[in-house]
Amino acid sequence: MQNFTLMILCAGFGSRMLNLTRNKPKPLLKYKNKILLKNTIDFFTNIGCDEILVNTHYLHNKIKKYLDKNLKNYPIKIIYEKTILGTGGGVKNIFTHTKRKKICIVNSDIFWTKENKPHIEQFLTNYKKVTHCKMLLSKDIDFLGLKKAKGDFNLKKNVVTNWKSENEKLYYSGLQIVSKNIFNNRKEIFPMNEIWTKLIKKKRITGYIIPSKIRHIGDKKSFFEN
Repeated sequence: MQNFTLMILCAGFGSRMLNLTRNKPKPLLKYKNKILLKNTIDFFTNIGCDEILVNTHYLHNKIKKYLDKNLKNYPIKIIYEKTILGTGGGVKNIFTHTKRKKICIVNSDIFWTKENKPHIEQFLTNYKKVTHCKMLLSKDIDFLGLKKAKGDFNLKKNVVTNWKSENEKLYYSGLQIVSKNIFNNRKEIFPMNEIWTKLIKKKRITGYIIPSKIRHIGDKKSFFEN
């Protein structure tokens, strides 16, 4: 597997987790005896990731302390956001901390398993050729944990479009590949949805549906599910 850069989104407040994240950031919660953040780092370093960028804000000192103590030999760089920049602004800012023009972005609340490995390797094939954005999507039946009543997106001939009620439910899995150029002329603070909306109109987001089950630890209910 070719080397790649991974950004792990760790700046959020974890507000849907209620009291679980009052004194602990969501990436440091333990699910099935594994810290979410370490599970993500181990999973991706095992398939070729050689540069990890972690953005932080809420309880950032606890994330730094954990990484410094437990993962100091990993290729990790922590980027603290004094003012939270949003999902889009945070990614744009990350490109000032790496020389690579294409990077993978992953949410910190996805619990990756060995069954996902061959499919993520397939998703990352020729990732450097992604011109704008490539999304990992999941079918409703395979998407476990927190999900909405409506689908997130639709996929037609490998091109991502907006979901409509007649479409099969497809959810964003929490993993994407993005190119630096999609953030040109953008403000400092903004959500990633603004980028997606514009790219979808221009048919510039491609997609891949993961055939294995994937779990989103997005709220307290999903955290206690097996």
